[in-house]
Amino acid sequence: MEVKVYGSNSAGNSYVISDGESSLMLEAGVTLNKMRDVEWQSVIGCLITHEHGDHSKFAHNLLKQTSIDIYMSKGTQEVLKLPKHRFKPLVALKQQKIGDWNILPFDVQHDVNEPLGFFIQTPSKKKVLFATDTYYIKYKFPGITHMMIECNYSIDILNGNVANKSVGPFLKKRVIKSHFELKNVKTFIKSNDTSELEEVWLLHLSDNNSDERQFKKEIQAITGTPVYIARGV
Repeated sequence: MEVKVYGSNSAGNSYVISDGESSLMLEAGVTLNKMRDVEWQSVIGCLITHEHGDHSKFAHNLLKQTSIDIYMSKGTQEVLKLPKHRFKPLVALKQQKIGDWNILPFDVQHDVNEPLGFFIQTPSKKKVLFATDTYYIKYKFPGITHMMIECNYSIDILNGNVANKSVGPFLKKRVIKSHFELKNVKTFIKSNDTSELEEVWLLHLSDNNSDERQFKKEIQAITGTPVYIARGV
């Protein structure tokens, strides 16, 4: 299975995962001009986690320039107001099939209207956990092979930035209540079955409150698998 990252930060998020002849797009927060190497005829759909612009601002362009339908919660659709005939609703914990791909949406914790994460089974039976912009995941998932998970900040780095006044108290509070912290990511990984895990992608690292070397080293130590830091093209 191949993971391509086109953006993974507050400026824009978008990914394409491919398995054999078909692909799935995750998020629409990056201009399609940066995704020129995508074989759009192979993309069977686009999943969007929530309405924030860095995850959704090019959704309308995607619909205008391709024949791809977009899958997301009704809560997200209420905000984005995409054309109803191109919007396919997802319901948390209700499995849905898109082509030969099986999608299990699940609810996550973020300051938006009905955000989702996705547990995805590919046609070749790979199991991909995709979760971003959440401070907690209350579920456990069996047989994960590929983990694409937000690791936005370290509480120690964040507290240091508050102490030196480069981050204000209000922003600290919002970060804590909307993004996944390193220690919480490690706890989540340890609580899941990682016996089949092949690789981990760390998503949406904060520009100011993260340390990618530290994050990669610590996650790799507990998984024993390759760990990649997602960056944009």
